[in-house]
Amino acid sequence: MSKFKNLGKVILLAFTALFIFVLAGCGNQNKEQTVKVGINPSDAAIWKVVKKNVKSEGINLKVVEFNDYNQPNTALVQGEVDINAYQHTFFLNSWNKAHHSDLVSIGKTVIQPMALYSHKITKLSQLKNGAKIAIPNDASNEARALQLLEANGLLKLDSGVKLPSTKNIKENKLNLKFTTLDAAQTARSLDDVDAAIVNGNVASDAKLDPSKAVVTEKVNKKSQPWINIIVTQKKNKDNKTYKKVVKAFQTKSVAKEIKKVYGESAVPAWNK
Repeated sequence: MSKFKNLGKVILLAFTALFIFVLAGCGNQNKEQTVKVGINPSDAAIWKVVKKNVKSEGINLKVVEFNDYNQPNTALVQGEVDINAYQHTFFLNSWNKAHHSDLVSIGKTVIQPMALYSHKITKLSQLKNGAKIAIPNDASNEARALQLLEANGLLKLDSGVKLPSTKNIKENKLNLKFTTLDAAQTARSLDDVDAAIVNGNVASDAKLDPSKAVVTEKVNKKSQPWINIIVTQKKNKDNKTYKKVVKAFQTKSVAKEIKKVYGESAVPAWNK
């Protein structure tokens, strides 16, 4: 009889252990995962929608705002954020090269056409000889700004150079004078220069009206390198949780918020 009693105790202990194991497994499945994303302040409202979208996936999205174009990548390399969303492919490639890092894209977001703004002129024909133009000082956006001027007949650049700088200007009929600034500062320079070429998100932060831009970059097949992306460390490029965040961004609800925040100055580009 004692043998059966002992066997019963063994079976009871086994079932108890199994029950605890199953409960522990369920607890792990339901455990909320936190993902930190670095963004520009102008995108905060958009990422609130993404945060809401991923909540049902058990993801707590924490938004960290940065005010310049270098901090988000530095924070990503140092592990202070898990992903970031503020830059285009050319900027990422240039940043990786300059900082010997291996950050990678895991999804497209928007394209924000660059535009030339001015408090002094309303059309290019009003630019005078020796006019002062402010442009971004990072390699990719400097090139993009110069290519915008070339596309509008103000400059000629060395052919075959993917990211031209002011050193690659071979013709400058108006003898334009360039001031290079951090991209985030270009809009603030408008009182000190004749015109400034400003990135879309910076223009939005500065409350510049896209319809009053002197000239605006055209969106076409050549625009692929300027599409903004969600970025992470190379070792995390296949992270399933981060991919869920990307999927949550690439939705109609987010596209609607992008339109609300940026109007015509930003275009959803995940299907381009």
